[in-house]
Parts: sequence; structure tokens; C-alpha cells
Amino acid sequence: LLTHFPNGLGKVDDQILIEGRTEEFQELAKKGTMILVPTHCSNLDSPLIGYVLYRLGLPPFLYGAGLNLFHNKLIGFFMDHLGAYKVDRRKKAPLYKDVLKAYAGYSMELGYHNLFFPGGTRSRSGMVERRLKLGLLGMGLNAYIHNLRAERPKPDIFVVPCTLNYQLVLEAETLIEDFLKEEGKSRYIIEDDEFAQIKRIVEFLQGLFSLESRIHVVFSQPLDVFGNPVDGEGRSLDHRGREIDRRKYVVQDGEVRFDPQRDQEYTVELSKSIVAAYCRDTVVGSVQAVAYVVWRWLREANPKMDLYRLLRSGGAQDSLTMPEVHRRLQRTIKALRDLQKRGALRLDQELETSDPAAVFGKALAHLKSYHKHPVIERKGDRLFHYDRQLLLYYQNRLSCVELPS
Repeated sequence: LLTHFPNGLGKVDDQILIEGRTEEFQELAKKGTMILVPTHCSNLDSPLIGYVLYRLGLPPFLYGAGLNLFHNKLIGFFMDHLGAYKVDRRKKAPLYKDVLKAYAGYSMELGYHNLFFPGGTRSRSGMVERRLKLGLLGMGLNAYIHNLRAERPKPDIFVVPCTLNYQLVLEAETLIEDFLKEEGKSRYIIEDDEFAQIKRIVEFLQGLFSLESRIHVVFSQPLDVFGNPVDGEGRSLDHRGREIDRRKYVVQDGEVRFDPQRDQEYTVELSKSIVAAYCRDTVVGSVQAVAYVVWRWLREANPKMDLYRLLRSGGAQDSLTMPEVHRRLQRTIKALRDLQKRGALRLDQELETSDPAAVFGKALAHLKSYHKHPVIERKGDRLFHYDRQLLLYYQNRLSCVELPS
């Protein structure tokens, strides 16, 4: 695959930015067992994470990957070497799911680092995950209690949220269409998307690399299995930065015990901490900012039109003036920079330093580099909107923060 890109592996290294609490992540991997919980928007996420772990000097993490990912011979090759084991997501039998959970939990007890996407599947809407699946997430606490009772030398389980941030998403067109269909809301596996076509994968990556569109992989502050932040020494901390004895969370009458109701509440608290980390460490790029501006204008211009009709018709106006685009974009960029100063999210370098005209130009170039049909197009002094579903998809990345219209 790398032969399709200039400078081979060096080019890939330049495009993937590894950020956040990487040193803590590396140190804690020596002190206990890690559970990496990334956001999930593309089937490219799995090989991306595997490559990033390699660059950090960490071994492959165990994780369950859907059978459909192995159907693609190119990606399947990487999956076989990245610690993945096959999971048939079509099987609904409780016993099958229980066995998978037990396998993950026992592997943690044995000290094998694990990875799973707590959103369960790729985000169809483009939004950052807010509702997480608690079953597999709770196996970390389960393994921790087993480790304490067995008096293992390294009993601790640490959870590391991670955000994967692309300017463009390979399967964006299929995912948002699936999200908007009533029957798509319950469909768990998509096998007929862009990921199934090697040509589309190559085109997507070539577009990203030619525009120097960097992929941000951000590791958040590690957590214990109760949702408390953990420092590089492995100490759990309260909201004032004071050390917590986390063993006391699972001790009753002087003994380490399981308590299903209590443990469920702990896992809920952990999920809240993960979601908060996702929002803080989401990286916003020019595509998301411009999509937000155009989509919000469409909603304002058509206040009485429902979502589906607006997506089909485009509303009363087919375009807006470029001065209005720049005015709205300038206000949005200012708001985004203010949010970054408060630690509410992160910005790509373009949004940190460039003026609205440059941000708009970069977003337009990105969208043209991959999507087959124009999403937006500038004609003279006006900006026309064509693919409103993709506008909705990309602007949804900003759904976890408050921004002006």
C-alpha cells in the first residue's frame, strides 16, 4: 500500500500526529494492564491504532474485530498482525456474547493489554460518542477485583480514552446515509461501504497525503476503573489532585468482594469520564468548521423545514454570499479558539493560526480531494451547497460543544 504514496513510510509518519498523555500511557503499561478505548468513525481506525502503538514502542493490544474487516485482503493482512481476533457480530446468542466478555476479562487478568471501541460500532452520524456500551467496559473492574483477590503482583487496570481525528472520513457518505434511514438506525454491520473497495481506500489516503491532511491521535489522561484520573505513577486522584486508595472501592467488611449493583454504578461513572475526555480531546479541523457554518446557515434560513425535507430540497436559497461565509466563519473560529483556551476541545493548526479565507480554502480543497460529488462549491461571489448530508455529517463532530450560529 505504501508504494502508492511519495516517500513511503516517512510520509505516513509525517501525517499521523500522536498527541496527549503518551508518556503516562507508556509508563502505566509497565505498572499494570491497559484498556485503550478510542472513538470510532472508520474501519481504518483499527490499523491506525495498531500502527500508533507500534510507534510508541508498545506491543499489539488484544481486541475483537468484526469478520467483515477480514474480508478486505489488504486490511485483513494488517488485522492478523495487530492483535485482533475475529468476532461474528451477527450472532445474538447471550452465551456467545458472554464468552467474548469472559475472554476479554480473563486476558486482562493475565496481563494482556486490551483495546475496544466502547461506542460499539462506527459513529454513523459523525458525532463524538456519548452513549457507551457498559458490558465490555465493566470487565476492567471485574478483572481488577479478580486480580486483588488472587493477590497478583500487578493487579491494576488502567483505562485510556483516545480520540481519532480525521479531516475526512473514508466511509462518510455511506455512514450518514445509513444513520438517516429509519432501518439504518438498527443496522449494526455495513459491508457495502467504501471500506470494501481498495481503490477508494487508496484514493482517500492519496488525497489526505497530497494535502498534508494530518490525522490526530490524542491520548487522554488515564483513568482507573472507577473513572478517577490517574497520574504517571499509577496513583488515582480526586478532583483536588489528592491521592485515592482505589482498593477501598471494592472492599466490604474487610474483604475484596463483587457487588453487581455497586460495580454497575462504578462502570457508569467510568463511562462519564470517558465521554468527557472524548469531548476535551476531539480535534476540529477546517472541514468541520466550514461544514458547521454552512449547515447552521441552512437551518436559520429554513426555520420551519424539518431535517429530512431540508436535506432533500436544500431549502429556499441555493447559495449564500462569500462575505457572509467569511463573517460567520470568523465568528466560529473565534469561538473555537476560546473553547480551546478553556480546554474544552482541540484545534488543528489551520484553525489555530489561519484567517477565515485560508481556512475556507483548505476545507474546500479537502472536500474536493476525495468526495466524488461536490459538497459545496464556490462560483464567483457565492457559495452553493449540494451534498447536505455530508455537511450534516462533518458538522456533527462539533455536537458536544456550544457554538454560535
